[in-house]
Formats: sequence, structure tokens, C-alpha cells
Amino acid sequence: MNTAVNVNVVHESEAQRQHARVKIPVVLHYLNKNRERIEQPLSDISAGGFSFADSKQPIQIGDFHKGRLQFKLDSFNLGIDVEFQVRSVDVDNDRVGCQLHNLKPREQATLRHLISAYLGGELISTGDLLSTLQRDNFTKARKGKAANGGMGIFGRLRAVTASLAILLVGLGAFGLISKSLYDLYFVTHAEAGHVSVPSMQVTMPREGTVTSLVPADGVVSKGAPIATFSATMLEMLKGSLTDEQLTAENIELFFGKQLTGTLTSPCDCTVVQQRVADGQFASKGSVIFELAPRDNTATVEARFRYRNFENVRPGTSVTMQVAGEDVPRRGTIVNSSLQEGGLSTDIRVLIKPEQTLSNELAGRPVEVTVNRGPSFGGLIDKAVAAGL
Repeated sequence: MNTAVNVNVVHESEAQRQHARVKIPVVLHYLNKNRERIEQPLSDISAGGFSFADSKQPIQIGDFHKGRLQFKLDSFNLGIDVEFQVRSVDVDNDRVGCQLHNLKPREQATLRHLISAYLGGELISTGDLLSTLQRDNFTKARKGKAANGGMGIFGRLRAVTASLAILLVGLGAFGLISKSLYDLYFVTHAEAGHVSVPSMQVTMPREGTVTSLVPADGVVSKGAPIATFSATMLEMLKGSLTDEQLTAENIELFFGKQLTGTLTSPCDCTVVQQRVADGQFASKGSVIFELAPRDNTATVEARFRYRNFENVRPGTSVTMQVAGEDVPRRGTIVNSSLQEGGLSTDIRVLIKPEQTLSNELAGRPVEVTVNRGPSFGGLIDKAVAAGL
């Protein structure tokens, strides 16, 4: 048995015509090279071209023309504008073959419909042509594997980068929305808060000017001088002079003489604030210094809305962010009361921080929040302890 393969065998689908040719009564109208109008009946036509017999016209292979195909049907005439190129000239058989170019989709659909109807022996009506022109007879080309496989390394890198960027933007938006919803439903924010330190005040004993003696670190001991003041003798003797002594000469004399005094610290304190600047005149009883005893512990005072009554009870843990610090602190509410002890829409709470606050932070604003949502810290600690 001979099993040799004949390599010269060609499948019929490789040799058959691309378009079926039919003989339909069609007339071609076009202009030749001499700009003369030519009316030429076609020998046959297909969806890709046509042929006709013409031995009188000077036609050469490669000539390009524009014309109009006129179909003579039973009930009407149909014209299609075409562009064609001469592909073959058979002088012996008096035959010229042409190929259609730049045929629009609607003209292609009409031409194929005419050819199919003629081959099937069907009558062509105006309604059939209108229906053919209205529907979409073409589909988009399917992307082949070569199109995707031909993407270079830079194209793939660009595609991956764009995908990662879109993913990161989506994750960021999702995280932002999730955080906003969590803060809205599970976090209570204080209306205001500040670091509070029990303080003592040093006042001016006489009218006069003040000069500070507080060291740079602001720490003073009990009995240590913290400022000097100067006052006129008239101010010192005010209230002890009789009417006979208050003559113009005595007033001018007493007013021109200056007496000095010293202000001392009443405790081992830290100077929180100097209310009167050096050299500035202060009246009697004016607060010169605000001192914080060094043995006192700074706390945080915050104000919450009354509707958050259940969330700010004593013993509740809070998170505090002191202005100027990067790391938040933890604390516990030790006391809560209404403002000024009466009916009010605000609740004042006193918070004891877990870590000692410096007295130098007195008066600084503090952001206080109460997290009443699910805590994942305990779950993480349990998972780490279990070795997961």
C-alpha cells in the first residue's frame, strides 16, 4: 500500500473564486482618458469586480476610473457609484477585467443582495433593498492572538503600571470612605479640649512697672525672686498723708522719687505665663505671673455635647492628640459634670493621661476622641499570642 503524500494536491477551497460572477443586466457609465462619457454594458459582475467587452477604447492595465453601475430591474432602475481599476486586458477575447475599490458598506450590502437574489431566482423589490440598507450587515473584526501577543515589554509595563495605579486609587478611595463612615458611626469627637494645670497667680502689690527675674527654663523655687517692680513714693504713701501734707511741692517731690520692690515665688513652681511684659505699667492687683506647682499633675479638660452622655461616662478610655506632638496619647475620664453645675447642652470631663504631661503644655489645645466601635487590637494580640 502506497502511503506517500502528494504535495501537489490543492484543496478546492484554495482554488475557488473569492466572489461568484453572475450575468445581470448592468450598464457601466464612466469617463475615459479623453473625458468622454462612455456607456458600457457589463459581461458579468461579482461583489469584487466586473468585466466587459470593449476593443475600441484605449484601456491599459492599472487605469483607475470612477463611474456608476446602473441596474435595470423589473420595476425600477438602481444606480451605485463605484471606483474601479483595470486589472486585466485580453485583446484576443476582447475582454477587460476590473476590480472594485473603496466600496462603502451600504453599496457592498446592496450589491451582494442583488447577486444573491439573482442566483436564487428571487424577485427584487424596493422593500427588500430598503430593509437591506437599514440593518447592520457587518460586524467588527475579531482581535487575533497576534494583536495581544505582539505587545512589547514597554507596552506590557505601561499596562501593568496603569492597572496598579487604578487599583491603588480604588483602594485609597475605599479606605477613605470606610474611615469616614467609621468616624461617623463609631467615633465621638470633643467640641474642644486643652491641657489643664492647677495654677497660682502672683499679683502686683502697687502701681508701677515690672521687670522679670524668671530664669530661661521657667522653674523657680519657693521664696525665690521672680520679678522686681518700681513705684513712686507718692503711690507708696497714698492713704497715709494728711491734707496739710498734700501740697503741690510735696506731691512733686514724692512723685519724682522711685521705690523698688521684689516679687517672690509662693511655691516650687513652673512659670506658665507672664501676663505683663517687662517695662509695662501695671495697676495694683493686676496678675503678673501664672505659676503651676511642680508637684501637681497636668490633666486634660474637654467639652462634649450632652447627646454623647452615654459615651463619656467616668472610666471611659479616650485618645488625645496634643497640639505640637506627633504621637497620640491615651487617657481615662475620671470626672464629668455639666457646665457651671447647671442645665446646659455641654458636658465637661476631666481626663487623666496614662503618661505624665509636662506642665509646659498647659493651655495647649487637645483633640479628644472616644472610640466606641469594634476593637481589632485585642484580636491581633490574641492571634500573636496563639502563634498565628
